[in-house]
Amino acid sequence: MNVSREQIDKVVVGTNDVSYVEPDTSPTGTAILNGPVYIGKPTASPSYEAFLNVTSNAATQSPIDRQPKAEANLAIKSDGNINVAGDSKTKHALEISGGSSVDTVKIIGDLEVTGDINGGNKGRLADRFDTADGLGKSFDIKHPTKEGYRLRYACVEGPEIGVYHRGRLKGSNIIKLPEYWKNLVYEDSITVQLQSIGKNQNLVIESFNSGYVTIEIGANQDLLTGEILIDCFYHVYGERKDVNPLITEYEGNSWKDYPDPNWKLGPYNKDRNLKDPQYDYGQNVTTND
Repeated sequence: MNVSREQIDKVVVGTNDVSYVEPDTSPTGTAILNGPVYIGKPTASPSYEAFLNVTSNAATQSPIDRQPKAEANLAIKSDGNINVAGDSKTKHALEISGGSSVDTVKIIGDLEVTGDINGGNKGRLADRFDTADGLGKSFDIKHPTKEGYRLRYACVEGPEIGVYHRGRLKGSNIIKLPEYWKNLVYEDSITVQLQSIGKNQNLVIESFNSGYVTIEIGANQDLLTGEILIDCFYHVYGERKDVNPLITEYEGNSWKDYPDPNWKLGPYNKDRNLKDPQYDYGQNVTTND
């Protein structure tokens, strides 16, 4: 071993003690290694891929070595925290592959991610997609009131990319729709359902647009006081116009054969265009005369 300087509290291999600034504050036991380090017999040897090359494969022992052979299942085990600060030298700051089971990475505890996640359609994620394909986009939770039961709810599904606005209208004949509907839905796709509360009422739609739904007042007004007597539930549907219409029937063997390739791209893909004119086949629902 070529050791340029040795003392009882520090070993420097090479010519540059990068820890030394007057006064020397290096902790006892400091090792400064100016070249690559090999532990075991890593696949990188006799060259090197990193300054620290570690493997769980033991190096060949000398024939006269009578000590036990080094053996371990792990290449690295840390009893403390690990911080990886990446740079631009490689594509990924941390890349993990291999493993003897389907779980390449196992995390015991919570996982916090502040950036994007790109995951393949595999494992439990695939199960979620299968549920969406067969039973509608749904959630499945422990039943809130029945012991030993579960509760599954599914999204409203139909042959359109639709949105809805619902609520109760009382003392007025105008349903105000969300302000953003003017840019979100086709005005001529809107449909309205009304349900009287308390008593029969003559509920007739007078007009509608992407901002308001107006109900005829008629007999729904007290002639003496002018009070509007309307009290009803309402449910307003509209088809989205900010994305291309849903293609409900198409030839293929899986969802990957969907005619509009933009839906296959991730939500953060800069090339994704959900209003691509090449795949604008006209809205699914119209309420024109």
